[in-house]
Amino acid sequence: MENNKVYDLEERTYIFAKKTRLVIQKLSKTISNIEDGKQLVRSSSSIAANYIEANEKLGDKYFKFRLKIARKEAKESVLWLKLLIDLNPIHELELTSLLGEVEELRKILSAIINKS
Repeated sequence: MENNKVYDLEERTYIFAKKTRLVIQKLSKTISNIEDGKQLVRSSSSIAANYIEANEKLGDKYFKFRLKIARKEAKESVLWLKLLIDLNPIHELELTSLLGEVEELRKILSAIINKS
């Protein structure tokens, strides 16, 4: 993300999912990029979707459960991003930026889980 951090976590997770898609569109259409890209698209949007569901206030257990799923999806996104970085040096800067953002999201989600 740019210097202006978004502090609304629903919006921030949405922006991450959107930026992920924009970068994926730029990658060459190799088999590994297509498959890893599909997985990254799924996991990045799942972070946002599960965080939104957690905020529905259906109880503390449900809230924590959804946050844990969002955190798990963030960890999975790290894997796909690392693979894509290793295999796409021409897009390393953009992919590394996404990796930094998802690591921050994972840490934020962990902090929320630990405090709830």
